[in-house]
Amino acid sequence: MKRVVFNQKGGVGKSTITCNLAAISAARGARTLVIDLDPQANSTQYLLGAAANELKLTANEFFDQMLSFKLRPLPTEDFIAATPFENLSILPSGPALEELQAKLESRYKIYKLREALDALEGYDEIWIDTPPALHFYTRSALIAADACLIPFDCDEFARRALYSLLDNVNEIRADHNAGLEVEGIVINQFQARASLPQQIIDELRKEGLPVLASFLSSSVKIKESHQQAKPMIHLDRSHKLALEFGALFDELEAAKKARAKAASKKRA
Repeated sequence: MKRVVFNQKGGVGKSTITCNLAAISAARGARTLVIDLDPQANSTQYLLGAAANELKLTANEFFDQMLSFKLRPLPTEDFIAATPFENLSILPSGPALEELQAKLESRYKIYKLREALDALEGYDEIWIDTPPALHFYTRSALIAADACLIPFDCDEFARRALYSLLDNVNEIRADHNAGLEVEGIVINQFQARASLPQQIIDELRKEGLPVLASFLSSSVKIKESHQQAKPMIHLDRSHKLALEFGALFDELEAAKKARAKAASKKRA
């Protein structure tokens, strides 16, 4: 299963959600890979900490070799780094990704990530973190993925941007990746005592949008998690936010199994 976590709006928790759900996947025994396509490299720093500064091969080199023909290019596995957490690896990012983007787009390398991941063996789950923009890297991720998760913070600006985002995902599905589905909208930094967030959520559901039932609360604990480079399941598994990430992961897994069961019946 390949999931991309995507929103064109910044500050909605893409990296935090990617890394925490991937960490739960790995902790439950699945061989899990995170792919960091954001030049800010937040997921890379989150999962590797200080070791991120010592990397020699990153997504920079992974994409750079696509720009020149090589008889024996390095395999995708060479760009993947182990994290301190069992079963969890990362294809790390770096700031040079920003410089490569225009060259990759002009050479129409948009399908190369999908080809690389289709050929990659040894992983049960792949989680792709994306930058807050719809450009080469996010399009590559959406073309490569089976499903898309959309982090959403409950304000009116985010709501307006959501409709445009869904249109963009539908366009990529129609033009490049017929199997891509919007797995759900993840409510992040939810404030239960405020009336506006619940009002917006209710309205989105009335419109038929796939708002997931598991919300992620606003908590200063997540900043400690970032600082210590430990996803919540490894920092404090009994914390409310860690339990919410667990509930979100369970919801996604249950839906995945239900879809697989329905597909099996349809084939039969």
